Amino acid sequence: MHILVVDDDRTLSDLLAFTLRRAGYDIHLAFDAPGALTAFQQMAIDLIVLDVNMPGKPGLKDGFDVCQAIRQSSDVPIILLTVRDDEEDVVKGLKLGADDYILKPFSPRELVARVETVLRRAASGKAKVDAPYLFGEISFDPHLRTFCRQGTDPVSLTNLEAQLLEVLMLNRGQILPAELLINQIWGPGGGSQEMLRQLIRRLRVKVEIDPESPELIQNLPGIGYGFGL
Repeated sequence: MHILVVDDDRTLSDLLAFTLRRAGYDIHLAFDAPGALTAFQQMAIDLIVLDVNMPGKPGLKDGFDVCQAIRQSSDVPIILLTVRDDEEDVVKGLKLGADDYILKPFSPRELVARVETVLRRAASGKAKVDAPYLFGEISFDPHLRTFCRQGTDPVSLTNLEAQLLEVLMLNRGQILPAELLINQIWGPGGGSQEMLRQLIRRLRVKVEIDPESPELIQNLPGIGYGFGL
């Protein structure tokens, strides 16, 4: 497994690289936003550990911009590193397609555990059944991670979006508790209510005719979410 570590703090980068190499991963390093994107484009990367606050250039000035640029062409798992504990920054990273985030400072054990969890989740997302799920005029293919309405072009979903939609469609007509969904998507202790809300919001944008008045994915405040209620 090849991991790209991106952080302008050289001392921390060396520590992260040492920790992950000791856990058995092949590590590549970049120290700014342009270098991160170049490294990703030139190498076969399985996961990116990406610092949010680092130097860049106009149009590619920080980790958020790198995340956004990569998400235009790839679903490679991305873990954001940040010292910012402002909820808005966390929400922004998740909306841009990050799979997880870790607040600095953190322990080497926590880093390895989060990397392993995200990689397992990405692998399970690829091991989907071939048969599509059908509901009225819509079709969802969990293998290709595409959603389609009759008469429209397929819409690509990220790994997390596809996993969430599959769980909801498998339990069509039922309200699933938020904690159950969090455990199904991120694993025990790997997600939060806010991460789930942001993922629901992103999925609705892709599958609902009007995301502000959803018909497919509905919620019962304080309890959870359901599909096709």
